[in-house]
Amino acid sequence: MEFIAEIRRRHLVSGESISSIARSLKLSRPTVRKAVKAQVEPLYQRQRQPTPKLGEFQEQLTDWLALDARLPKRQRRTAQRLFECLQIEDYQGSYGPVQRFVMNWKQQAGIRSTTKQAFVPLVFPAGETCQFDWSHEVVVLGGVSQTIKLAHFRLAYSRQMFVAAYPRETQEMVLDAHVRAFAFFGGVPKRMVYDNLKTVVDAILVGKERQFNRRFLALANHYLFEPVACTPESGWEKGQVEKQVGNIREWLFTPTPKFQDFTALNAWLAARCLELAGRQHPQQTQLTITECFAEEQPLLNAVGAEFDGYVEKTLRVSSTCLIRVDHNRYSVPAEWANRVVSVRVTAAQVRIVADSQLIAEHSRRLGRDQLICDPWHYLPVLEKKPGALRHGAPFQTWDLPMSIKVVRDHILKQDKGDRAFVELLLMARALGDGGLDTLEVACDLTLQTGVVAAAVVLNEMRRLTESTHTKALTDIKLSIPTLQLEPMADCARYDSLRSLQHEH
Repeated sequence: MEFIAEIRRRHLVSGESISSIARSLKLSRPTVRKAVKAQVEPLYQRQRQPTPKLGEFQEQLTDWLALDARLPKRQRRTAQRLFECLQIEDYQGSYGPVQRFVMNWKQQAGIRSTTKQAFVPLVFPAGETCQFDWSHEVVVLGGVSQTIKLAHFRLAYSRQMFVAAYPRETQEMVLDAHVRAFAFFGGVPKRMVYDNLKTVVDAILVGKERQFNRRFLALANHYLFEPVACTPESGWEKGQVEKQVGNIREWLFTPTPKFQDFTALNAWLAARCLELAGRQHPQQTQLTITECFAEEQPLLNAVGAEFDGYVEKTLRVSSTCLIRVDHNRYSVPAEWANRVVSVRVTAAQVRIVADSQLIAEHSRRLGRDQLICDPWHYLPVLEKKPGALRHGAPFQTWDLPMSIKVVRDHILKQDKGDRAFVELLLMARALGDGGLDTLEVACDLTLQTGVVAAAVVLNEMRRLTESTHTKALTDIKLSIPTLQLEPMADCARYDSLRSLQHEH
């Protein structure tokens, strides 16, 4: 209290009475007496801090703290996060009472906070440094709770962040995360700082020397950034992104969010990164993170062509025309059975290359023990073994148009129906990309006639392709040359020829 020194001086030095001091300073006499004795005993010693606005929410807060105490440490809400949750419940008070309540509850529960360390404040030039790290978070995807991997990026100057979710921390996921981050930032920083990840660093040498992974160096060479690895077990060398891991867990993953799939989750994460950038910059307090990023973004190196972030491996195709990638099996064209092919795996695709040509491509599946087949890959096998059409795994889940399914079911009931329907498929493949559409139209026309047979469908397909070919010819405009000087008719020459004929 600012009047303590004045009260003590006026009473003890000047001899002014307590009543006079109380009247002049508009204080109660007990307060003045306490001030006079302040040197011996404290003026105020509050035994209990009143929290009128928190009172009705204390039970809710206690339940949340008890629930969080049973969760792993990374999933527990901080006092700030609990305060934000109470605000959603219409709490009108300030943060201080919530913080004190949480601290007291943890002390009574025997939960102690970790010891704080001291660090040197760092300053980074704009456009120079970006820090990277992984974290493990818990989400509900498609109704199933699972642990995902979150790739964190943070520009050290502006504090602009970017996060992307993946099922694993494999190298193709690392490459894909960088491609997404640089597209999100609209540029590339000059330096990227990492832990000694196995997908980034192959060997730790003396000091700061590292042997980086060759595929990762291809990424760095494409985007022209310098990779820097931290000293082992020295996470403070990239302290900003280490702190971001905790903040993102608090802001976005407590309580556990729910999404249908990774696509929806990553779209939400990108939107939240933009939203969180509206917060105040921790150092340039007069600016927001968004405003600082607007200054930094033009200083980033421009992004050219997108890096093809695949990891390549050599595999042998099985006799069933399959290769195994990450616990799942993918089909390959039958002509490559029992041969070696090159498989390029990205975060979203599986591409099979042979003789420098792309021979097959599949969307990558993230589960286990799944069979991903393209039925067209097995058509050469059906040509020799048409009976496999009925029970072949690639054809059981083939999503054909309804008219083709109806015709197929009719033909398979006929004598030698397997081979007859295979001939229709061979005809469709011979027509190229539009072959399946032509087969669908031919089946529709066949069903309209009421006579369902392979010969009728083949006839309709030929008629459709011939009419298309004829129409293409009629659309061609022929340029017929014209004579500039037409010859004159000479009937005398004809008469001379007749006379010669009579003579002979």
